[in-house]
Amino acid sequence: MKIAIIGAGFGGMAAAWDLKKAGHEVTIFESADYVGGLASGFKEPHWDWSVEKFYHHWFQTDKSMFDLIHELGWEDHVLFPRPLTVMYHKGKFYPFDSILKALLFPGLGFGLDKIRFGFVGLFLRLTNNWKALEKTTADSWMMKWAGKNVYEKMWKPLLIGKFGPYYQDVNMAWMWARIKARTTRLGTFQGGFQRFADMFAEKLRESGVEIRLKVQVKSIKREPNKGLVIDAGEKEAFDKVLVTTSPNLMAKLCPDLPENYLSGLLGLKSMGAVVMVLSLKQQLSEQGYYWFSLPKEEGYPFLALVEHTNFLSSDHFGGDHIVYAGDYLEAGHEYFSMSNDELLERFLPTFKKFNPKFNKDWVKKVWVFRTNYAQPIPLVNHSKNIPPIETPMEGLYFASMSQVYPWDRGTNYAVEIGRRAARLILQ
Repeated sequence: MKIAIIGAGFGGMAAAWDLKKAGHEVTIFESADYVGGLASGFKEPHWDWSVEKFYHHWFQTDKSMFDLIHELGWEDHVLFPRPLTVMYHKGKFYPFDSILKALLFPGLGFGLDKIRFGFVGLFLRLTNNWKALEKTTADSWMMKWAGKNVYEKMWKPLLIGKFGPYYQDVNMAWMWARIKARTTRLGTFQGGFQRFADMFAEKLRESGVEIRLKVQVKSIKREPNKGLVIDAGEKEAFDKVLVTTSPNLMAKLCPDLPENYLSGLLGLKSMGAVVMVLSLKQQLSEQGYYWFSLPKEEGYPFLALVEHTNFLSSDHFGGDHIVYAGDYLEAGHEYFSMSNDELLERFLPTFKKFNPKFNKDWVKKVWVFRTNYAQPIPLVNHSKNIPPIETPMEGLYFASMSQVYPWDRGTNYAVEIGRRAARLILQ
């Protein structure tokens, strides 16, 4: 078969790997001039490693990702440093990266609250019945079982930070998946995620996959006696097409899909993301903290501060100290239209809360990255809203972050759904 894949992210490339191994002719179309999608990175001339535009890491439980890396023979490139994650409570930050640290966290109070926190965590780790959990919201479930104090100190800030005005609508299966799958040990790829993407793209090219960068697909239509025709400036026919974009873009590319499938795509809600990356002359967190989870109700202008070089050595970045300040936001939020300088002025005063010595002279360079499609919003009974990978248009398939539910978005599940789509195509 002659197969086209729209999008050279981790999911699209993983699908291409399996389809090419099965003996088919595969072409990837990518509108950007690089591969990697939302996991792509960038480099300064004096850096040895790339930095991800939107902070990324792997969890020890990311089986799909590590299975692929094993097939590629690159296990020796995977690193598992031990970073420190902290939670905010009454003006201070406390380590929160193990069961012991969680039990010592003063924000949970004492006695019954900590017991309920422990039992809720244990239950969610052990149960596999997520379909029962998707029938209720995380807000109501956690309030009932974890208790008001634990919920308002721990889980409510997380939900508000991730989903903003939709926080009370998110179902409990999303929270279950987050607790079930995540680990305190975090992994990365030697050289950065962009290096993995570039190495994978080169491996695909060596196997015969054609990757067309800087090519914008305008439409996909089924034409009699031709199959699926892709218009990317010039028209070309394929037997099968896999689209790995956002649901909104899928709907624009394929307007001839049946109305019920299109309305299903357009009915999926998601949050965007704005991430500022800074290179600093000095270390921001002198305690060596990596990930700061921040409560918006305390006036922080972003959801998380991540000091990347407290996870990986600053030596990989020419001695620069790399810091992320990121947030999930609704499309149309002012951060999407503010200039980089305006956003910097909004964020910088907050940096003194992490280090009172901080001043603007520490900042060497700033980058800002924005995307309207970063975090799908799973509502109650969301499994009924998931569009099937195999669309009603013959030969057309769709695989996106919105379909990895109940799991949360990330490169591991991008690989998993990309390979699942490839299996369906091969059937």
